[in-house]
Amino acid sequence: MSLDYTKEPTLFKKKPVEILAMKWTGDNFDAIKSFAEGNVFLEDGELVIRTLEDGKTGKAKHVASIGDFIIQGVQGEFYFCKPDIFGQTYSMVLE
Repeated sequence: MSLDYTKEPTLFKKKPVEILAMKWTGDNFDAIKSFAEGNVFLEDGELVIRTLEDGKTGKAKHVASIGDFIIQGVQGEFYFCKPDIFGQTYSMVLE
């Protein structure tokens, strides 16, 4: 039996994947820029991140707040996540 999740909401569970992340402190721009492979810049004192949602025009403006986590996703993309959501979604991998 095939479910049609285009007609009504369906419950999904996030797959267990590992990601890399760094916390933005306001003082670690060089480290964040290196980690995010140049996909971040400072504009008027704000950390701006180029994400997949920017599309080809790059006109969207995604601004991280101090305390947000900068995440490298499963396809190498970068985005930010608020600390409370990050804490509910991720746990540190201890090797």
